[in-house]
This record gives sequence, C-alpha cells and structure tokens, in this order.
Amino acid sequence: MNPAHYASLVATTRRLGIANVARVLAYRLRCRIGAVPRRARVEGGGEYFLPGERGTDSLPLPALPFRLFGWKDIASQGLDPPDWLLDPFTGRRHDGPNRPWHRLPDFDPARSDVKALWELSRWDWVLQLVQKHRYTGESIYLSQLNRWLDDWLAKNPPYRGPNWKCGQEASIRVMRLATAALILNQVREPAAPLLELLRIHLCRIEPTVAYARAQDNNHGTSEAAALFIGGSWLGAQGDAKGPRWSEQGRRMLEERTSRLFGVDGGFSQYSVNYHRLALDTLSLAELWGRRCALPEFSGRFRTRAAAAARWLYALTDRTTGDAPNLGANDGANLLPLADADYRDCRPSVQLAMALFRDEVAYSGGNGWNHPLRWLAIERPAANATMPASAQLDDGGYAVVRRGDAMAVMRYPRFRFRPGHADALHVDLWRNGENLLRDGGSYSYADAQAMKYFAGTACHNTVQFDGRDQMRKLGRFLFGDWLETETVEPLVDNGDAATFAAAYRDREGARHLRRIALSDAELHVEDEVRGFARNAVLRWRLAPGDWRIEGGMVTNGKHVLTVAGSMPIVRFELTVGWESRYYMQKTELPVVEVEVREPGKLVSGYLWRR
Repeated sequence: MNPAHYASLVATTRRLGIANVARVLAYRLRCRIGAVPRRARVEGGGEYFLPGERGTDSLPLPALPFRLFGWKDIASQGLDPPDWLLDPFTGRRHDGPNRPWHRLPDFDPARSDVKALWELSRWDWVLQLVQKHRYTGESIYLSQLNRWLDDWLAKNPPYRGPNWKCGQEASIRVMRLATAALILNQVREPAAPLLELLRIHLCRIEPTVAYARAQDNNHGTSEAAALFIGGSWLGAQGDAKGPRWSEQGRRMLEERTSRLFGVDGGFSQYSVNYHRLALDTLSLAELWGRRCALPEFSGRFRTRAAAAARWLYALTDRTTGDAPNLGANDGANLLPLADADYRDCRPSVQLAMALFRDEVAYSGGNGWNHPLRWLAIERPAANATMPASAQLDDGGYAVVRRGDAMAVMRYPRFRFRPGHADALHVDLWRNGENLLRDGGSYSYADAQAMKYFAGTACHNTVQFDGRDQMRKLGRFLFGDWLETETVEPLVDNGDAATFAAAYRDREGARHLRRIALSDAELHVEDEVRGFARNAVLRWRLAPGDWRIEGGMVTNGKHVLTVAGSMPIVRFELTVGWESRYYMQKTELPVVEVEVREPGKLVSGYLWRR
C-alpha cells in the first residue's frame, strides 16, 4: 500500500466514524468465532396463510408477473417451486445449505453474483400470489403460496446457506409477510406456522443490527422496521420476546430516520432507487403502526419521512414515473403492488405522500393508486403541488425545471460514503424521455463492471487524467471524498433557470460547472484547470441514430454542440454502457471531448431548431 493510499484510508476511516468501524470489526469477530445464529429447529409444514375473503370490485388488477430485478422472467414451473439455489443468469447452482451463513464469503464471482440467488428469496412472489388470491378468490394461489414457503424453508434451513447471509434480506422477507397479512386481513389472527417463520427471521436479524447500523444505509432502516413490525406482531400473540424486539426496532428506526435522511429529504446513499427502498420501508412501518393501533412515531420521524416523500416526488417524471438513474441501483422494490414497471416510482410517491403529507401526488385512477387500494388506505382529498426547481443541498442535488424539461445536477455534499464518482453529473429529461443519462450499476459481483459503472467515465461530467474523481479503496468504498468548493444558488431569471458548483480533487484539478435550462436548450459551461495531461468531457446520449456533422452531434431532431476556449484535440462519438435494471446492460452513444489545456468548454443540447 503506497503512502497516499494509506493516508486516504486513514482519513476515510475517520469520516466513516470510529464507532461504525468498531461495529464492523465486532461483527466480523462474531462471525469468525461463530457467535451468531447457527441452527434452529423448525417444524415446517402447514398453512402460513389462511383463505381470505373474496375480492371485491374495489381491488385493482394484481401487479405484473414477477420478474427478477424487474425485467427477467423466471423459467415457467407451473405450481412447482423454483430452485432457490440456482443462479438463473449463469445456470450455476450454489452447493446448498451445507455451511453456516457466516462461513460464506460476501462475494464469490466464481460461484455467482449472490444477489442473483437472493432475488427469488426476497419473496416478491408472496405479494403476487396474495393479490391473485384476493382478486379472484381462487384457493389455488394460496395453496401455491403455502407450498412455496414450505419448500423454501426446507431447502434453506435456518441460518445455513447463502439466503441467510444478509440481515437485510431476512428483513425484506419479514416485511413481505407483513404486507401479505395486511392484504389478507390476517394481522390479528395469524396462523401458527407464520409466527414460527417470523420468529426464526427475527432471531437472525437481531444479533447483527450493529453491523447494519455501521453501514449508514438502508440495511439499518430495513432491519429496524422488520424488528418493529415482526416484534409487535409476535408480541400481540403472546410471544415473550416480541415486545423487546418491537421496542428495539422502533428506537432504531427513529434514530436511523433522523440520522440518514436530511432536512430536505435526501437519503444517505445518494441513490434514487435506494431512496425509494428506504421510503417504502418508512411507509410500511407507519401503516403497520396504524393498523395495529401502536403508539405513533415521533414528530421528527414523520417530518423526515414527509420530506423524503417530497424529495422523490421532485425527481420523478410525472408522465412515465421514471427517475434519474443516479447512484447505485440493485433492483430493489419493496412494495411491488402496482401494475407498473419496476422503474415507475409513482406508486411509492403516492403512498408516502398520502401517509406522511395527507396529499395525493398524482390525480386520476391509474396504477399509482394501486398500493392505496390494496392496503385499504383512504385516498386524501388534497392535491400536492408539483415541485418546481429546487436546490436539495443536504445531499447535493439541484433540480432545475423549465416547461416540460428537467435537469438534475449532482454536486458533492458527502456526510456519508459516496457510492459513485459522479460529481457535477447532469441528467436531462424532456416529456418523459431521458436525453442525457446516468449509467446505473449492473452487478456488484463483477469487479470490472463495478469499476466502470461507479466510476467517473460512466457519468456526464469531466474526467481528469484518466482517473476517478475519488480514490477507490474497496468494492463499495471511495476515499478522498470531494467537497464542494463553490455554489451559485439556483435562480430563475425568466429566460432560464441557472445553477453552478465547483470542486477541487486530491491532485489539485478543479472543475466549475454552470448550467442554464431554458424552454429550448440546456446550456452548460465547464471551466477546467489543474490537470496534468488531459481532461475528457462526456455526454451520454439516449440510444438512437446519432452522427457527427461538422462541430455538432445530431440525431435529426436534437443537436449537441461543444466549443472550447482552448484547442479541442478529440471530438468523438463512442459507445458506452448503461444499466437501467440490475444484471442488464445495453449500449448507448457517448460523446467524448478531450482537451489538454485549461480553459472553458461550452456545451449546448437543443431540442428546438
């Protein structure tokens, strides 16, 4: 390890917090010595869910058929359970539940991406089968659900094998069971096998919540919500441990929400999809508390949750429900209750706005209302006002709107560890179309993919001397966290809405970016200096028939121009990758503009000529 790398590691450790680092080390020690749940005797069998009341005309269509990560169909097996230990992408099968979970590596690409194994075991299908049973009244769906749960437990004995590896995965299963019980109206009189299933999950979650807290991400919110929901459920049925689990989960969820969500609603992971996951978690916890007549969460909790709902509302496209692919995106969708695409955020926004702001974000009767109807939530009478331009400074986002166009600019405000080297990235949207795009994640197990998709070259920004903006220290860890050096507040002067920010990296390179969004154009000025060899500006375009004509790039409808105060040594149309869904990547055109002297680059993206 060279001195610069070591110094970066030490500084990053301080930024992460000594207490958090200590929690991680303690967790690893517990795993090493086996001081974690290792076995449990489970009877198995029986009915986890009982026949529910017949569907009514008030229920909407069930959600779209379950797909892995929102896009990949699983092999048709009829009523038979799938192979829970088969990687559907590689065809490799994990060697089974022969080893305790804490003896398995976090990532083993030689076997498979463990998330590909986990996806079926997040139990999205539980919700789909419950919806079909309620909608049709047919018992076949409930029989299938009970048989699949029984098979899952038999093939994944408690605390052995990859599907018990992660406390958050266990927590998501708890929340899926709770959501199913809400839909079936079986919260107050649950079946005995269901209570046993809950209990073994909470026994797995509780001992490692300190590790979840140390991550300062959605692991903490998920595991806290699972303890709160599952503990209160068990406690109401006379389980002696239930009240303790419930109170532990409540305290942790209050603390995590206060710490991880900013005053303006931004979440610690700097990711739109992880923001949705955490927001859905808060929504489910709030709804569970109401249905079970539990004490209300604090005013601070509700205020932060309301701000988080407004934050996602601000970044979601009203016409499609899609949102910028900012930050990590692992395919998570906690409440897939709507007949809508995985990337459609409107159902989550509508649910959270109703619960925490007593408003509806979207009028009409489309899929965004489905969670309200399935969960029997009365639709509020008040309509929310669509957010205009907003500077969300806690997390470093400027959302600039003009007419039917929206630009979102990222700038460094890192209280928590950044997941992508995406400083000063700009996303551009118009009429529901993502014109200038971010890259996504693709796979956490593929080291080369992680380097590319999280790196600076996968974002609409400037890269200096071929390096990432921050030093890579681990699979999910950057060092040398950037800090914003200059901010010019968001202003709309009537002709255009403008914003600017700048940073200086560890090597002294400086980037100042000014954006101006008008009714017909996004205008961007990039001042760059302090680099040794070169600076490369990239614009990642929507797929299409793009070509270079003179000093511009065009697809026949839109035009991108770039001019410089210094000589441009390369103006090239290249091919890059984007991942809109986890484990899926597709090509897209990328404009690369290279300079070797300091100065100003001026870009214009025009959609009206």
